[in-house]
Amino acid sequence: MSLSEDLIVPTPTTPQDAEPGLEEQGEPVDSSMEEFYRLYQELIIITLVLTTTIFVSVWIAYSLNIALNYLLGACSGVLYLRMLAKDVERLGREKQSLSKTRLALLVALILLASRWNQLQILPIFLGFLTYKATLIIYVVRVAVISDSR
Repeated sequence: MSLSEDLIVPTPTTPQDAEPGLEEQGEPVDSSMEEFYRLYQELIIITLVLTTTIFVSVWIAYSLNIALNYLLGACSGVLYLRMLAKDVERLGREKQSLSKTRLALLVALILLASRWNQLQILPIFLGFLTYKATLIIYVVRVAVISDSR
């Protein structure tokens, strides 16, 4: 499966697949889910661009080993973001609250880094936080666009 196939998220096709209650409000059934999928794709793309830019910068400024540690953390951050999106997608239909099992990914990664001599905790942790930088960029961009109107 290629990266472009991973980024394409199917849209709900029936009212049962979409968020409940929207059909009574006169809004198309799947418009909110389509908006969610567009946001998810945008966040993934921004995260991948940031990851690539930071990876190359760290490689140039420090070393390949530190850059690869960062990349490991960033990839786990993308996985975390994907798990979060899947959890949010199920919210309302199948579940009433978000699960906290995604944090096990970070805990396992930090434990692995602390036990294995080739891995360094700080670059991995900062790589994991790349998805947070994506969220900050998105929020600032949306705030600037809404202020300019």
